[in-house]
Amino acid sequence: MLRSVLTALLSSLLLGLAAGTIGGCGVDAGSTPAPRSVTLTVFAAASLAEAFEAVAEAYEAAHPGVTVQLHLAGSQQLAQQLRLGAPADVLATAGLPPMQAAVEAGRVDPGAPRACARNRLVAVAPAGNPVRLDRLADLARPGLRLVLADAVVPAGAYTQAFLEKASAHSVPPGLGVDFGDRVRANVVSYEQNVRAVLTKVRLGEADAGIVYASDVVAAPDLVRLTIPEALNVEAVYAIAPLADSPRPAEAQAFVAFVCSPEGRRLLARHGLLPPPAS
Repeated sequence: MLRSVLTALLSSLLLGLAAGTIGGCGVDAGSTPAPRSVTLTVFAAASLAEAFEAVAEAYEAAHPGVTVQLHLAGSQQLAQQLRLGAPADVLATAGLPPMQAAVEAGRVDPGAPRACARNRLVAVAPAGNPVRLDRLADLARPGLRLVLADAVVPAGAYTQAFLEKASAHSVPPGLGVDFGDRVRANVVSYEQNVRAVLTKVRLGEADAGIVYASDVVAAPDLVRLTIPEALNVEAVYAIAPLADSPRPAEAQAFVAFVCSPEGRRLLARHGLLPPPAS
């Protein structure tokens, strides 16, 4: 009788091992464990929207289990949110001052920021150019409804710097020393990020606006008026992992991907220039 019971128990054990139901042995020794599920929160300047959407998609494809969650806003707003304690893993700004603000708040290590791209300003008008915006001098035409980014965000600060240069520069001729003041007199609203400027122009709520050159890639219907290099102001984008990110390895890997040849190729596809050489 005892022998019969032992035989039955042994048979049951062998069947259990074969079926993989005992001691967690159901995982095949040669299989690869499922990747850890991670959500990476990236705070990025509004002007990086389409570019970083493409970067996030490519990064997720190359890193199974990682989901990139983009939080887009004006760079100064992002820095302020971080100063107030908003959780994030990566910060990308459309200028160095907002990144420096994050460093001073203790959210980014001083040596962490890297330049990842450049951008330039361009004047735009709605499709069809109803007010005939043909040259820079037209931005100062009385009655023109102009929308600009507020000076507290990088695009607005760059725009004000452009107006100062244009008022003091002799190229192109005919702008005049009061050009900046006459342009400012036409401003009907200052927006909290450059994409809000773009939207108002596209909707016909403004006759013209000043945005980044990369924004026009996402809005090919707009009429573009180039600002000469002598008058333009170049934006430098910076990116860094957050010092207190709970996912430091993934945050650093995302920054490295953005700055890699593949990342730069994706940024260039969306109108952004390579970062400065130094």
